[in-house]
Amino acid sequence: MMNTIRPDRPLPPPIQPASRGLRARRLLRRLAAQRYLQAMALLGVAWMVVFNYIPMYGIVIAFKDFSIIRSVAEAPWVGLEHFKAFLEDEELPNVIRNTLGISVIKLVIGFPLPILFALFLNELRSLRFKKSVQTISYLPHFLSWVILGGILATWLADVGIVNKLLLSLGLISEPVSYLAEPSYFWTIVIASDIWKELGWSAIIYLAAIAGVSPELYEAATIDGAGRFQKMWYVTLPGIKGTVTILFILAVSGVLNSNFDQILVLRNPLNESASNVIDIYVYQTGLLNARYSYATAVGLIKSVIALMLLLAANTVTKKLNQSSLF
Repeated sequence: MMNTIRPDRPLPPPIQPASRGLRARRLLRRLAAQRYLQAMALLGVAWMVVFNYIPMYGIVIAFKDFSIIRSVAEAPWVGLEHFKAFLEDEELPNVIRNTLGISVIKLVIGFPLPILFALFLNELRSLRFKKSVQTISYLPHFLSWVILGGILATWLADVGIVNKLLLSLGLISEPVSYLAEPSYFWTIVIASDIWKELGWSAIIYLAAIAGVSPELYEAATIDGAGRFQKMWYVTLPGIKGTVTILFILAVSGVLNSNFDQILVLRNPLNESASNVIDIYVYQTGLLNARYSYATAVGLIKSVIALMLLLAANTVTKKLNQSSLF
């Protein structure tokens, strides 16, 4: 028999939401219980405010004629004069060509290689061999470009190991000064960057692969899929989100050409192939104390990077329904 509510019995009072004071006490208790985690988070927020947000006030000097003998407020306004000077500089075409040439080739070649490396590394059966290969591959990441630049300069010298090897194989008839030839500079920069970052970049993809459900691989095995079919139809779709996010970030950083690497490897003989935007700003803006000019160039670079980020995010969202935001 169904229970019925007697008309003479009063209805229970409605549940009242927690009062503002009660919610505040609950929040304080939660913060007190998480005080150590909150302290670490506050340190990160403070670091971001001090080094990322407060310096943004300095952007105004891009529109002023700033010098170190007076404050930012005292510097006179010049409007877009520094932006026009940069766009009219005769070195601009060569700088843009070097920057885009190195960065685009790095993106086309250097971006998919860690994915392929992670896919094949994941297929290794021997755990000991897998760990050894992974350790050797990401070891160069922990060496600075100052050290690696010295190693490369020694290897690529006239009496270096590269020339000796090529001479012994009969591929060249006389030693070649590779770092003195502009035609070799892009290849050296791209190859050395891949060598340094291949193993480290693959760690992210290996972590994403570890999150793919083993049941999908079991189902693919039952259906008769081979190793390459599993990689194509199971592993790659499983890490699609990670690949998309890293691709968007890589596209937004196309104008970044790894300043440390190029500064170490460049010299007056290969200047025509090594003069990228970061080097141009360093030499023209900072060494010559043209701080407003350097800020203007940096601001243009940041605006273009933001536009590339939004464009890449929109395209990937339409193509595979996966995006950064």
